[in-house]
Amino acid sequence: MQRLPLALFVTLLVVLTTAGACQSPTEADAPGENGAEWQLVWADEFDVDGLPDTTRWSYDVGGHGWGNNELQFYTEQRPENARVEDGHLVIEARQESVGGRGYSSARLVTKGKGDWQYGRFEVRAKLPSGRGTWPAIWMLPTEWRYGGWPTSGEIDIMEHVGYDPDVIHATVHTGAYNHLRGTQRGDTLYVATARSAFHVYAVEWTEQEIRGYVDDTHYFTFENERRTDEDATHMEWPFDQPFHLLLNIAVGGNWGGAEGVDNTIWPQRLVVDYVRVYQRESQ
Repeated sequence: MQRLPLALFVTLLVVLTTAGACQSPTEADAPGENGAEWQLVWADEFDVDGLPDTTRWSYDVGGHGWGNNELQFYTEQRPENARVEDGHLVIEARQESVGGRGYSSARLVTKGKGDWQYGRFEVRAKLPSGRGTWPAIWMLPTEWRYGGWPTSGEIDIMEHVGYDPDVIHATVHTGAYNHLRGTQRGDTLYVATARSAFHVYAVEWTEQEIRGYVDDTHYFTFENERRTDEDATHMEWPFDQPFHLLLNIAVGGNWGGAEGVDNTIWPQRLVVDYVRVYQRESQ
């Protein structure tokens, strides 16, 4: 075997080592269930200070209660409510008069800028704290192919209500399974440091099922009944169409305000380290 000169060998070793160490998130794979791998197709690492990137995010705006008697007004391009600083997205709910409501907040959406059918969706985040806070990381259909909510579906990657601290919820809503009927399908996981530390909240959504995770803990599965029950329809599984991501903090509301709102805790922040979307090559 021909030997390399020592200087050349050392140079090659440094280059190869550096290349491996500097692999960017856009080149990485994410492990899935049973060791399956996903290819990164979309991400926001929040590495530029200022307002959220308008090529990735838009805003839902308004203060009409959002179907849940929520108390906040969602603003648009207002840094007090949504901004990138120090490598993080900050969504901040504030007690102030905006738009005729007593609280302001932000609801960021990827609709029209990031829409996917199937994939692994990861958000590394630290949650707000206090009675009346209701942060959510979730997904809605982009085309509403089967009609309005809940018939076209909803995927809740993470919800947390402040009066029940550190209990994380993953839930799906469909025409057959939703909270109006009391039939929604979901599960919970206690995460002792949800409000003081960052955790990865994720779902893996395939044609077969939707799986919910916190970090490496798989704690929720919703199976596609249309694969096993000939009578099942989109009422059970509407998840065969593109969905988009939403990030927000609601204040009060039917669930978040079920035990009132603590007026001494504001402002409160949902702090997001990154959002990453992966898909398999076949998708």
